[in-house]
Amino acid sequence: MEESIRKATCVPRPPVPLLPKYTPSTSIPEWLRTIQVYMKLLQYNHTGTQFFEIKKIRPLSWLMDTAREMTRESLPIKCLEAVILGIYLTNGLAAVERFPISFKTQFSGNCFHHVVLGVYYNGRFGTLGMSRREDLMDKPLTFRTLSDLFFEFEDSYRKYLHTVKKVKIGLYVSHDPHSFQQIEWKHLVLNTGKMSKEETRKELEKHAREMRMKIIKTSGTQSPVKERQRGKSLSPRRRQMSPQRRLNRRDKS
Repeated sequence: MEESIRKATCVPRPPVPLLPKYTPSTSIPEWLRTIQVYMKLLQYNHTGTQFFEIKKIRPLSWLMDTAREMTRESLPIKCLEAVILGIYLTNGLAAVERFPISFKTQFSGNCFHHVVLGVYYNGRFGTLGMSRREDLMDKPLTFRTLSDLFFEFEDSYRKYLHTVKKVKIGLYVSHDPHSFQQIEWKHLVLNTGKMSKEETRKELEKHAREMRMKIIKTSGTQSPVKERQRGKSLSPRRRQMSPQRRLNRRDKS
């Protein structure tokens, strides 16, 4: 049946969004907006059936193959697929860090789950993603702290009478599309429904600092001074003298 529909000449072909291409003259905020526009052109999948299989335990290389399939098929996507597609379309931007943000909310006694792609660039946070609600997917790259970004989502959820019960923050995702690493989806898990606003802010900012420190260490910009071990001096060891120098010293005595 699917094949007959594809070959039917009387059925007009649906418009296929053009895959955007990054150029060096494009600013990072502009490129992120371009990616979000492309996702919206694919449209949100309201069918109840997910068209692309996304297994979170799969390596990044496998998920990037799935993202390429999304660009070929141009089918509607849901929030999880949008996260993978967002990673794929930002892989070449080494200055842009990406990490997953997952929400568990409650409304009328029922729980709902949602995920977006957090982005960090030039000291600002934002998001890419897809949702039924316009204010629960992309956020502009204007938030100074991770906690400010989270509270923005919390306020958006509140408009729809949803209470955020839990948030999960992952780690920065590798820019290597061939990496066999898995995405860290929930390095930090906060039961925000049982925490005060200040407690939530403190934990989110601590996690943001840890993520930045990991990037500094992996980029090799950390201080060359080794950590001092208990009972050991940091001063360099004296080199052992050659036998000839020892002999000369004895001759002078």
